[in-house]
Amino acid sequence: MTCLAALLSACGGDTATETSTEAQASALLSTGTVVLELDPGNLGELDAQQLAEPTFHMAPVLLDAPADAAPGQAAPATVHTQTVPTLFRGMNPKHLTVEKLGLVQAGRLAPDETSATPSASSTTVATYTPAQIRAAYGLPALPSSFTNLTAAQAAALGAGQTIYIVDAQHDPNVAAELAAFNSKFGLPTCTTKTIATNASLPLSTASGTACEFSVVYSTSTGGMTSTAPSYDSGWATEIALDVQWAHATAPLARIVLIEANSSTYANLLGGVKLANNMGPGIVSMSFGGAESSTTSSADATFAAAGMTYVAATGDSGYGVSWPSVSSKVLAVGGTTLTYTGGTRSEVAWSSTGGGVSAYVATPSYQTSAVPGMGSAARRTVADVAFNADPNSGQYVAVIASGSSTVKWTSIGGTSLATPQWAGLIAVANALRAQNSKAALGAPHAALYTQIATVPGSYASVFTDITAGSNGTCSACGAKTGHDVVTGLGTPNVSALLSTVSGLTVQTAPVLTAATINGKVGTALSFTVAATAANAVTYALFGAPAGMSIASDGVVSWASPVAGTYGVTVTAKDSVNGLTGQAVYTVVISSSSTGTPVTTGSGPVITASALTGVANRKLTGTIGITDSGSKAISVSITGAPLGMTFSASGSAVSVVWAAPKTGSYQLKVVATNGNGVSATATVPVTITAR
Repeated sequence: MTCLAALLSACGGDTATETSTEAQASALLSTGTVVLELDPGNLGELDAQQLAEPTFHMAPVLLDAPADAAPGQAAPATVHTQTVPTLFRGMNPKHLTVEKLGLVQAGRLAPDETSATPSASSTTVATYTPAQIRAAYGLPALPSSFTNLTAAQAAALGAGQTIYIVDAQHDPNVAAELAAFNSKFGLPTCTTKTIATNASLPLSTASGTACEFSVVYSTSTGGMTSTAPSYDSGWATEIALDVQWAHATAPLARIVLIEANSSTYANLLGGVKLANNMGPGIVSMSFGGAESSTTSSADATFAAAGMTYVAATGDSGYGVSWPSVSSKVLAVGGTTLTYTGGTRSEVAWSSTGGGVSAYVATPSYQTSAVPGMGSAARRTVADVAFNADPNSGQYVAVIASGSSTVKWTSIGGTSLATPQWAGLIAVANALRAQNSKAALGAPHAALYTQIATVPGSYASVFTDITAGSNGTCSACGAKTGHDVVTGLGTPNVSALLSTVSGLTVQTAPVLTAATINGKVGTALSFTVAATAANAVTYALFGAPAGMSIASDGVVSWASPVAGTYGVTVTAKDSVNGLTGQAVYTVVISSSSTGTPVTTGSGPVITASALTGVANRKLTGTIGITDSGSKAISVSITGAPLGMTFSASGSAVSVVWAAPKTGSYQLKVVATNGNGVSATATVPVTITAR
């Protein structure tokens, strides 16, 4: 029987599981018929076409318009609560939009058609204003006027800093929504500034006295285009949420909204690359998708100097989400907030993401010295948390496409928590600038190593969330110290800013990933590109037999063997103990011309187009055969989040428990033991009915 080695790099899912991919591989190996091969490599065309999703939840109710607030006005004493209409009860708030509520009201859409899984939410929704959130978490009080501020007052509002909001698709009303939000809640207005597609980068320094707002459209290569992406109500809601709450948290920071043409990983990474070109600043990413064995190869995009990267852990319960699973990204989880003045009370939000990566090595800042951390098997998320439950939601102004009417909504999700952490870091950087300190950059060392491992500091800076869970697994519950649900906890902002503004932040070595080419019969040698403050020690992980690394970072392989290898190189700082890493893809051709040796006719992929109906389980089979080889590795990518694969014998089973309407392309690459490959595209079409 042919042994099928399946590289299921597009696997995703919305259900809780404690079983790692490695554990699944071991179980399958024991059958003798299937080998699950985990093969790290480049984020090439396959992963690049995977789709990410926005990570917001909207409570199924249109809110009464909130009361007008003047600048500096104290937080309302009473939190607004509103009953969910009977018609909307049972609707899942995940990715719910004003447009969908309107269709249900008009009888053109049944409530159970808006989502695959009914909501378990309360029939009463509490919604917080910006002033109430500032009071609950201890943010600096807003002044009664935003003119003639001292430099220290302006810094406490994020002046001089830039927050980049990276999202997909287009929100044509984002400026009008922000203006309505600012007017209603007494926040400073933002001057809209155009950034030309041929503008010289990096941008000039942000204003030290006023908010500026810009919208640009990115390309997959990190450039700008004048062509606006198409409108999507879900992403438009995400955009409105991100912009408004980044501004509410850092009211004088410059906000640059970067809209990618689509939600593929390649296009969203293009938005991050554009932010890097515009930098320095904080990149807020309220989206996520399935991690794979190759997504870590994009980490170099999250390592630009002077930049901080913040991402949502997801809104589907236990599990990790890319890009928040990257060790270079601050992963933000969610809580359910209760606040009526005085001390806030929080539990873990039941739908927040968080878990243990199947691929990313344990970063140097996640050590057993961190309370609750223990000996982490691999990268663990979340890192931190903030309010995210739509039933303890926060006001967002939404204007539907083609309308000028402002609708008030109660929105949550880890996508609500993420731009607020971006805003906090912007304020911290502004205060650090006042203290002649460099921007935080990657904040992990400061939060984990210099705060969480110091008992008094940890208790002061963070509220440790010890109740609630995001699933039923043994690791799914919040507990004392770090946990996968809420990370280190939620910030006590006054103490956080006071501590971080004066820290001399320790930094980890930075390694640059690369692809190295060689050939059989010729010794291979290359030098790792590393930048570090002190001397480092190197190590290799996942290297083929015979490959080694010297103390000066030179990698050697005397007798290369044909194939493609993903080799993780780590560099540990000899003074502060922090470690950086990068994946080097080593490609060894089996002949002097670089052409693999071929034997037999090669693999044959047999698959028909898959069609289904939204919210009804979809199944299918992809056949893989090769008469001349006993081992075939299969890579399946481009899959939507939630689609899973399993290999058995000479076939791969496809399952999507809750399909979403749309058209998708699965790219299947099968490679036999002789290096011969076959490629096939499997269309997937999901209709509404």
